[in-house]
Parts: sequence; structure tokens; C-alpha cells
Amino acid sequence: MADLNVVPMWAGVARHRRIHRLGLGQGTALFVGAVLGPGVLALPRLAAAAAGPASLVAWGTLLALSVPVSLTFAALGARFPGNGGVATFAASAFGRHAAAVVGWWFFLAVPIGVPAGALIGGEYVGAALGLDGTATARVACALVLAVFVANYIGLRLSGAVQLLFVVVLIGLLVAAVAAAAPDVEVRHFVPFAPHGWTGVASAAGVLFFAFAGWEAASTLSAEFRNPRKHLPWATVMTLIVVGVLYLGLAVTTVGVLGDRAATSPVPLASLLERGIGGAADAITAGAAVFLTFGALNTYLAGGARLGAALASHGALPRLLAKGGAAGEVPRRSLTLLALLAGLVTAVTLVFHVDLDALMRATAACLAAVTIVGTAAAVRILPPRTAGRRVAMAATAFAVVVLASCGVFLVFPVAVALVVVAVTGGGARRAATVPAAAPQESPA
Repeated sequence: MADLNVVPMWAGVARHRRIHRLGLGQGTALFVGAVLGPGVLALPRLAAAAAGPASLVAWGTLLALSVPVSLTFAALGARFPGNGGVATFAASAFGRHAAAVVGWWFFLAVPIGVPAGALIGGEYVGAALGLDGTATARVACALVLAVFVANYIGLRLSGAVQLLFVVVLIGLLVAAVAAAAPDVEVRHFVPFAPHGWTGVASAAGVLFFAFAGWEAASTLSAEFRNPRKHLPWATVMTLIVVGVLYLGLAVTTVGVLGDRAATSPVPLASLLERGIGGAADAITAGAAVFLTFGALNTYLAGGARLGAALASHGALPRLLAKGGAAGEVPRRSLTLLALLAGLVTAVTLVFHVDLDALMRATAACLAAVTIVGTAAAVRILPPRTAGRRVAMAATAFAVVVLASCGVFLVFPVAVALVVVAVTGGGARRAATVPAAAPQESPA
């Protein structure tokens, strides 16, 4: 599966049209877009509901975790420039079954993540227009339908438009933090841990949704003019930008909204109201719709192509491989995703499954992918190097975060068991992923 160009698109706005020969500035912008995404519009509320003010500990812990994880994927990308990403590394370290499992984790995260993203956009529109729950659900369904129709007709957003979405999101976060910072009150941080320290672990489980995306470093490494020189610096600069934005948003959300931080479906709009008044709802609702559509469109496009690639290598039924060539629309794979997303959406609305559950299920899959990637680095990076030691630390931290997913671990475990059962005897030998060819080690 070396041709599985899997950028973790749900975590942010990934690029569908490839830009070659990236410099440091372009690469940093691309990485920021891969980590930031519209999910952050809802995550401050979900984290505060799980842990109260102590959710800040979860934010800080995951930011600290991101250091070894991001540096590990940067080391992999610099040593093995290519577009196979985690699937290639898993195959090199653990064999074709591990690569197939990683592919399925990514693929099945799409029909869960799409309804979750649509619900985020629907909640912001509903809050701005004063809609009830039924109307908000209809908005979410309309967003899901729109992105599937756009992909069926082959609509792709240009790299410039996707970059614009990232700039808009960063602008909203900066504006919200700046507008609300003067109103932070110390009393809102007491009691600090109303749900105990188990609440912090619970918050970390859902917040991993916001910190996934570092795999982009390995997937996009071949795009850099000088991967060994530019990739580590782009990673460090992205860490700084993301860290400042996330921690600033988390502190102001809790410090300004207090108890409302755990209940407000649109915390970003509530913060912006401090600076621009009543227009904040409409502005954030409009931005949320565009950000949601852009992220879901790219996320779905990548998921459909991934499904076709998995099928072409025997990890999914062969008939799904049609349309996977460059320039084609993989409509069969897209149809499968549409059916699965429709099922998830229907179950969500009928049984009132909340956004928290959808995002935790997606985060559990992404955390599992991260563990496989960092563990693969431990095996394939040269021994007795800084890169390998960092990879060992990243794997240990990632295991702790995965454990915080709790009952939602059932999903990636079940997927892994199904993949091994399906591919164990019947998959073609062609499903083997070519091992990455090492370049000069940066470590």
C-alpha cells in the first residue's frame, strides 16, 4: 500500500491537490492545516464537560505528547521520503496485515467523522438562527449530503481555497482569545477538578481528536525541497503555533465562561461576543459552515481514494477499486462510505448519540494509528540514535492516551480483529506493501 496517500484530513484541512517542492513557510502552513480543524470549535466544551477547569491539564498533556510524536513522524519522513505514510511504515516494521489494519482505521473513521463534523457546523448555524434541535439536525444532514454530492461530481477545492479556510480558522481563534482574555476570572477555575482526575483522562480521550495530524509529516515529506532540513523546523514551528492557539482558547473558554464552558454548544461564538457583540453568532456560523464543508469535502475525497487503494491491494473487495486512478472519481468506494455515513447519521439522530461519542470513537482510531506509527519508528529507525529514543517516548505516551479512550477502544480493536480475519488467508500477496527505501538519517 505504498500508494496510500493518507493525510489525516479530519484533524484539519488537508491538501488534495499536491504542491511539490515545498519550502519551510509552505510546509509549516500545510502542517498547521493538518492539525487544526473545525473540530476545535466544539472540543473546548466537550473537554470542560469531562473535566471542568482541569481540562487545561489534558490540553497541556496532549500538547506535551505532541512533541515526541511529531518529531518521530518528522524523523520518519526525513529518513523515508515518500507518500505512503503510516501504512508504509507499518508494513516495513510489522507486515502487510498491520498496514491493512491502519488503512481500515483511517477508512472507517471517515463515516464517523463526517456526521461529527456536520453536527459541529449544524450547532453553530442553529445557535445563530435560533433553530430547535430538529432544524439543527436537518442542517447537519444537509451538510453531509452536500459533501457527498460534491465528491460524486468530482468537485475539488484548490489548495489556495483550503489554505484560506485554515487562515480563517486561525483568525477566528486569535480574535476570540484576544476579545475574551480581559474577562478571564480566577473564580471560574475553582473548584479546579470537579470530576476528579479521572475526568482529566476522559478529557484527554476526546481531545486527541484535536492533536491528530502529525502523520502528515511523514506522508508529505517527499514534497519538501530539503526534507532533512525543512521537515524538523516545519514541525517545531507548527508545534508553537498550535500550542499557543489551543492553550489560549482553552484558558479563555474556562476563565470567561465558567460553568457555561461545559454546556455552550458554540463556545467560540460566546467568546467573540465579548469583542464584537451580537454579530459574533452570524460570523462564526458562516465560518463554521465553510470550514466544515471544506474539511469534510477533502476528508471524504481522501477516504474514498483510500478505499479504492485498499481494494486494489486486497484489503477490501476488489470491485471497490474502480475509479482509484489519478484524475478519476472512486464512486464505488464513495458509495460504500455514503451508506456507512448514512447509517451512522441515522443511528445518531434516532438514538440521540451525542457529538462527544462520535468524536471519541474517531479519536480512538486516530490514536491507534499514532501508536502503530511510533512503534514502527522504534523498529525501523537506526538504533542508538536520538530519533529512536524519541520514538520510544512517543510510543509510551501514545499508549497512555489510547488507554484514556476507555470503552471506545472497542472500535479500533474490533476493526483490527476483522481485518486480520478477512486478510489472514484470502488476501493476495500483492497486498504486501513495499518497504520504504531509507535515505540519509537525520538522527
